[in-house]
Amino acid sequence: MVRVKLRFAGGLQVVFSDRERALRQVEELAERGTHKPVLIYGPEGCGKTALLRQAFEILKEWGYGVIYYSPAEWAGGRLLTTEDLRELARGVAEVLNLPAAVLDKLLELAARAVRLGRGRVAVLLDDVFQAVGVDRAEHLVKALLNFIEYPPRDYERVVVLAASSEGTTRRRVGRHRWAELRVMWNMPRAGFGELLSQIPPPKPDLDTAWRLTGGNPDLAGELAAGGWDVGWAVAKIAAERRIRELAASLSQRQRAVLQEALEDPDAVEKHMAEEGAEALKLVEALVDRNLIIDWLPEREGRLWIDEPPPERDPVIGVGKSFAWQTPLHREAVRKALTP
Repeated sequence: MVRVKLRFAGGLQVVFSDRERALRQVEELAERGTHKPVLIYGPEGCGKTALLRQAFEILKEWGYGVIYYSPAEWAGGRLLTTEDLRELARGVAEVLNLPAAVLDKLLELAARAVRLGRGRVAVLLDDVFQAVGVDRAEHLVKALLNFIEYPPRDYERVVVLAASSEGTTRRRVGRHRWAELRVMWNMPRAGFGELLSQIPPPKPDLDTAWRLTGGNPDLAGELAAGGWDVGWAVAKIAAERRIRELAASLSQRQRAVLQEALEDPDAVEKHMAEEGAEALKLVEALVDRNLIIDWLPEREGRLWIDEPPPERDPVIGVGKSFAWQTPLHREAVRKALTP
């Protein structure tokens, strides 16, 4: 299997590392196709984009015509297709800067490929829900399902994968039975060590890097580009997520719950059961700012892409049902709550 090269910190390129289980799962999907769109949720920067880029190569090797779209990418990398679909994709390039319009065009492209006799077609969408808006996300997922269930002609297999870190759309889409939801976490420790070995010095040892990032490859890249300046990274997260603004808006009770959650993220769930609305508003605020993940399923393998995290890891802020996106996200909140 060809391992893709990925852009990393400061112009560095790294080779796709580890994720062996995830790669086997993609091959399993390639072998049987998807009967519903598979939506992959996980923390920002956990490696969903890297996985979709690697999935592109896997599906190509399995004989699929592949369409990959990422509105957050630089202009030349937003739309990628296998060679056999390149001519068909020419019309899509005209609307690349209009996410809502381009998604309709992509579905037209996939349908046209099937209509012209392409037996295996794959559609890979990376972080499109934030680009098209929460309200349109449900419409998009239903349209993807309709493409699978009501194709313009018979096909051999179709694979549809979409990845997102956006928690609000997960709740909206999850209330329907239009998609199969799977969770992807940050890299397991051993795989993260493989990635860290590709970063040139100066850099911390694996234990220190793990305690800072929890295995989040994107955060490791930012830290490497910033000279592993932890204070700068915490301040950057606080500014981007408006954490001071959040802290100022909390009631005394919400502050107490949040303080508890710094040591045990599952404390939030306990208070939701006991106190209801006030704790729920706190959770919604944390999810909207992409500070926590509020829905970790049982660690049963089929609910996850790649290896799930342990049910409890206080070092990196993971609980059974709730988790901080990374240890530095937790640290940014801790700092905001400290008088």
